Amino acid sequence: MPVPHVAIVGRPNVGKSSLFNWLARRRLAIVDDYAGVTRDRMTTLIEADNRYFELIDTGGMGIEDEDDLTADVRRQIELAINSADIVLLVVDVQTGLMPLDEEVVERLRGLQRPVILVANKADQPHFDTQAEEFHKFGHKDLICVSTTQNRNRDALIDLIADHLPDKDEETVETPRMKLTIVGRRNVGKSTFVNTLAETDRMIVSEVPGTTRDSVDVQFTLDGQTFTAIDTPGLRKRKSQRTDLEFYGTHRAQRSVRRADVVLMFFDATETVSKVDKQLIGYVMENYKPCIFVINKWDQLHGEVATDRWVRYLRAQFPTLAYAPIAFITGQSGKNVKALLNHATMLFKQARERVSTGVLNRVLRAAIEAHQPPLYQNRRPKIYYATQVTTEPPTIVLICSDPQAFGNDYQRYLIGVLRDHLRFGEVPIKMYLQKRKRNEEIPPGAVS
Repeated sequence: MPVPHVAIVGRPNVGKSSLFNWLARRRLAIVDDYAGVTRDRMTTLIEADNRYFELIDTGGMGIEDEDDLTADVRRQIELAINSADIVLLVVDVQTGLMPLDEEVVERLRGLQRPVILVANKADQPHFDTQAEEFHKFGHKDLICVSTTQNRNRDALIDLIADHLPDKDEETVETPRMKLTIVGRRNVGKSTFVNTLAETDRMIVSEVPGTTRDSVDVQFTLDGQTFTAIDTPGLRKRKSQRTDLEFYGTHRAQRSVRRADVVLMFFDATETVSKVDKQLIGYVMENYKPCIFVINKWDQLHGEVATDRWVRYLRAQFPTLAYAPIAFITGQSGKNVKALLNHATMLFKQARERVSTGVLNRVLRAAIEAHQPPLYQNRRPKIYYATQVTTEPPTIVLICSDPQAFGNDYQRYLIGVLRDHLRFGEVPIKMYLQKRKRNEEIPPGAVS
């Protein structure tokens, strides 16, 4: 199970970014009295009661962005809410209940996950009684905090920990693999699903956009049961003319989040499009194992060599050099069984765990071969590493200073882990955490 996500939401200027920094105990998000400073989501890893969760900061809900980025800000907020296991709804106890607060609550209504109401700016105990008015929102968990006076941080962390998914649930074996099939319009996704199901389970048509919803289809191969999720074919956002197309995009994104493995379909007779790149970006953003599937391979009649398509895709998506590439003909079923077998391998890789000893031996060798660059005239240190969860494999590095390790060096370490551990073809998530004062270093650590 992935690291649980905890999303901070609320109207502008209630102190969401201050709360984010305060819980992280690091100044990560920009804090300013000017509404709308936070646009993109920011994330950081938090430890609570020997558990980890990913904290997500979001922009203010309901604000009109001065740079005409309102739609993008809203999209980032929606992504955070949709991926969250817990939502922290932040309100300002000093200004009291505002109409925008009620709009935010309305957006969260019906959400099937815990919502903790965080009454911020309760600098003194007498503000706690003022927070009672927020009980009208119907959320039973309400806690008063102050980021400036450091009130109730540990109590909020404990409350979040109480709502994290049960540890027992994290170890439950998933009975079947979910394959989500994505791609732009008319690349043969529904035909492929019909081939898997050996029936006309899906409506198949040459008219682009026939599939308007995500549909689950169960099928069996060699005694193993799978779920294939067919998704609507997507096109550029500015070309989405109807509500059906708009919601189809959101359903396709939701299906990616549900996936164990994503099959990204391309038409062998067409080049990569902007929509393809947007889809791949969303798959990467959600750390999903992915196979590039070149469909309709029979239509080329040997005109384009396989290695030419491989070179082309590697050039288009250099950060996904580890993703396998499959060439199939969905209509006839050619190479489909081999594709499913490879998807099963990725499913297993994403669920692999390695021991702390093995992980630290690999990292020690990587650092000896290529030390991290100097930072402020000092060589930063990695003390030890541990894998905290799977799907995706998630590694936490305990180090001297997380800011000292640049993106290039982090990519180098992830590449070494992929090359030497059983994560060769799946995304790896890596966090750097500063070593706590007097924290003991376990035997067999990196340094």
